[in-house]
Amino acid sequence: MTSTGIRLHAPAPGWSIDADVVVVGSGVAGLTAALRCEAAGLTTVVVTKARLDDGSTRWAQGGIAAALGEGDTPEQHLDDTLVAGAGLCDEEAVRILVTEGPDAVRRLIATGAQFDESTDGGLELTREGGHHRRRIAHAGGDATGAEISRALVEAVRASGRGEREALSAEGGGGRRASGRGEREALSAEGGGGRRAGMRIIENALVLDLLTDAEGRTAGVTLHVMGEGQHDGVGAVHAPAVVLATGGMGQVFSATTNPAVSTGDGVALALRAGAEVSDLEFVQFHPTVLFLGPDAEGQQPLVSEAVRGEGAHLVDGDGVRFMLGQHELAELAPRDIVAKGIMRRMREQDAEHMYLDARHFGAEMWERRFPTILAACRAHGIDPVTGLVPVAPAAHYASGGVRTDSHGRTTVPGLYACGEVACTGVHGANRLASNSLLEGLVYAERIAADIARTGLRARVPQPLPTAERPAHPLLPPEARLAIQRIMTRGAGVLRSEASLAEAADRLHRLHADARDALDENGKTAEPGVDTWEATNLLCVARVLVAAARRREETRGCHWREDRPERDDTAWRRHIVVRLNPDRSLAVRTTDTTDFPPTLTQAQEQ
Repeated sequence: MTSTGIRLHAPAPGWSIDADVVVVGSGVAGLTAALRCEAAGLTTVVVTKARLDDGSTRWAQGGIAAALGEGDTPEQHLDDTLVAGAGLCDEEAVRILVTEGPDAVRRLIATGAQFDESTDGGLELTREGGHHRRRIAHAGGDATGAEISRALVEAVRASGRGEREALSAEGGGGRRASGRGEREALSAEGGGGRRAGMRIIENALVLDLLTDAEGRTAGVTLHVMGEGQHDGVGAVHAPAVVLATGGMGQVFSATTNPAVSTGDGVALALRAGAEVSDLEFVQFHPTVLFLGPDAEGQQPLVSEAVRGEGAHLVDGDGVRFMLGQHELAELAPRDIVAKGIMRRMREQDAEHMYLDARHFGAEMWERRFPTILAACRAHGIDPVTGLVPVAPAAHYASGGVRTDSHGRTTVPGLYACGEVACTGVHGANRLASNSLLEGLVYAERIAADIARTGLRARVPQPLPTAERPAHPLLPPEARLAIQRIMTRGAGVLRSEASLAEAADRLHRLHADARDALDENGKTAEPGVDTWEATNLLCVARVLVAAARRREETRGCHWREDRPERDDTAWRRHIVVRLNPDRSLAVRTTDTTDFPPTLTQAQEQ
């Protein structure tokens, strides 16, 4: 691993704190990692971009998949996952997921998550696309993510204390805490058996990774928002950093992702020299509420569980067009359903298809899918009596920062889990409801690895940052331009022509900002909007480069000019890293197996 030396243009940190580990993100992956690290006696700092409960997890409707039902087995769950992944799953990573998953869900329940129960007192399990068994545990009907988030947030708040309270005790955001003093202040108890304290920093955008002279992780820089100061930049010094920043759905115009999902973790990892993989595989959820052809931003999701309970996809003539396209019809894997919808839309020159669940009746809609029912009615649609217009929209990144089975990236001390990571579990297409489980399982494995390797014994010595910015910032209005470029050229339907046009337009945005910086030292004013736009451009460039390289159709990557799957040439992964000159280095692996992320020497 070679550091790029690239960082976002930002003011120098005005304050710092020390910790054993900093977790970036507050979804199921981030909060699970934080709780397990804290339980292992590690001084833990949680940094989250908005409020603690504002991550993508709370938007998850369907549920969490695990072999918990009678007659179901991890082996069956593994088979369904491998089929959905279209030949690119890492089988060992999937085996870890499905074998460790059931107990991980039970520990989640012990933490306080309350799932819906059947009349006999057991978990009420449902089916979703690609699953041959009822193995989806859900909560509040269609509010599973919100319940998981509630339980984990409560557990974390019970362990931690708010950043504002901690800062006010020392006189505001400008203080600088020493390492030892901070560690002592965070400790809940003294003695060998103590549980370390947990600190929570909300409304903070993480900017860049800090590294030491040997290229090892030494912490992060971050900008705390809402403190009444323009310069809210600080640093957390730690020998271990866990990225759990979620996805990058905001790179497209219409997405199910919240506004905070701007690819910050992937962009940070690339600037730090880490490798990313499989970024071309963006899952477009087949059934997102259609709000009009010009709708942009976060769109309401209509969970796959609705189809799991018997809803049908129909066209404008009422024909169930998925029949005959796959043995599971509407419950085929998401990539197949999304393609089926897009084909029918093209055939009929239609802007959307329909979901028909009128046969559910009012009682079932109100009991099982109250969130979706409310969203539909808020937009003037009543699924009890009418059809629900749906169309695919950007939903989930199957690829991300490349990790091994312990969540380690190619940068020593930097870990990743959840949607920001590429563990190899999802391959070319994620199986429904595997995302929450992956975040849970691999977060626990990361915490165990940090505790096992003794990283806390290393005192981080971050290198000083250069005075001149190494990466130009884009103006805030570039965000909308990037989204429209990506939707037009790298959306559900792609081709060499559309991707080449997208690559050219993204390059022009990048080159204009780069030239302004190189020629006269000018760049956009540092701030959340400009940092987010710059991160979006970074991940957009990588996504398009990988999509152009993969000259086939596989999983959720659909090339109109290369409509066939080609296992001989393309049953392998595309890996991208950022060069110090800001160009992209793109390569393919020799097989479906990932090479190790770290050498034996780096693991020490």
